Amino acid sequence: MSQAWRRLAHKTSALGLMGALVVSVCSLFIVATPTAALAAVTKQYSYTCATGGPFTFTAATPITVSLSTPDTVTAGQTFDLTVSIPALTLAASPTVAGKVSATLALTPTNATVNDATTAKEGATVTINQTAVPAGSVVYKVAVTAGMTGNVTLKPADLKLGLTTGATTTTTCTTPTTAEALSVPIGTGGGGTDNEIITYDCDLVPTVTTNTDYPADVDIKVVLTPPTTASANADAEVKWAGTIQTTGDPLSLPTNFPASSKIFATIKASGAGAPATATGEATLTGATAGSDLATLPSVTIKVKPTSTGTVTLTPGDIAFGTSASSPAIKCVAPTSTTGLKTYTFTVGNASTTPTPTPTPTPTTTSPRPTRTSTATVTVTPKVQKSKTPKAGADTGAGGEMGPDGRLFILTGAGLIAAAAVGGLVMRRRSIKG
Repeated sequence: MSQAWRRLAHKTSALGLMGALVVSVCSLFIVATPTAALAAVTKQYSYTCATGGPFTFTAATPITVSLSTPDTVTAGQTFDLTVSIPALTLAASPTVAGKVSATLALTPTNATVNDATTAKEGATVTINQTAVPAGSVVYKVAVTAGMTGNVTLKPADLKLGLTTGATTTTTCTTPTTAEALSVPIGTGGGGTDNEIITYDCDLVPTVTTNTDYPADVDIKVVLTPPTTASANADAEVKWAGTIQTTGDPLSLPTNFPASSKIFATIKASGAGAPATATGEATLTGATAGSDLATLPSVTIKVKPTSTGTVTLTPGDIAFGTSASSPAIKCVAPTSTTGLKTYTFTVGNASTTPTPTPTPTPTTTSPRPTRTSTATVTVTPKVQKSKTPKAGADTGAGGEMGPDGRLFILTGAGLIAAAAVGGLVMRRRSIKG
């Protein structure tokens, strides 16, 4: 009975240790996992909509509209204001597909709304269906450079309509006593968020009416400066751009030329570098009439004229067959405040070696050449081999002392003996 209790105690102890280990590992994992932080500041507003437009509203049932922004914004930078519109009901079934058109009047402080008067496209309207799903529109808000404190956005009238079909709109109002949405202004730290730039894109030259333009396209731009550079020599800067989903899409018009390129520009200062430099690369996967999804990497050459430090920031981007007359031009913000900057050091130019002068040949009278012939017999030296008898040439192994395998076998024997001894001692302790 005592042996059975001992076995039970050993098993219980082992299970307890294993359970403690699992609990500890899970606790560490839970502690190490960061808690999701609030990604946005959201405020809801109640709107009362008039009757008589393309949608069906009742005065007794207002709609709830939400305004969302990042939890903090940076002075001199642009951020997205998302306006969420609830599901709507059409007064009549549409005969053509389209989208909800929304225009929100905003009164900002410490900032400006870039596209305040532009109607935004929201949820999709389906043919022969009166139900319209919930959707959202995005406004670009530019924080005034050098400002501190908060950005406030006070919403006013909201006009709702359709992009196709009915031309009338419905005006929805919110109480004038509603509080404004307030967002704190941070200092910015040059992190990855500052790599995302809002470009003001438009067609050049302006063609027929295109509802996709002008567009605010968010592009993450990363520059890779050279590791070494010299004065009066080209330094290569790698440009990489990624189109974000937070802004408008980069739509290619139906007449977008084939075999187009991207022309990326960077701004430079210091060490006598030019103010701007442009590089180009061929667009791949660019189809006229569709959205451009990916951008190729571009190599841009910068030629500083003196030693020192060159500072770089992203500049404008163009698309087409020529940088001087592109089909689409995307303009970067004029102010570089808050944008991520890149630097590289320019050293002295390499010294060009002085060419060695070519010697002038001297004319001399030819002299007869005397030729002697001698015969040399070489007797090979016999090399004695130290190869063991009846064996391969193993070098000096046989003369270097005991074979290492002896030590390996001895160690293996000691380990086996220790293992057997441990088992014997364990059995005795259990029986005793």
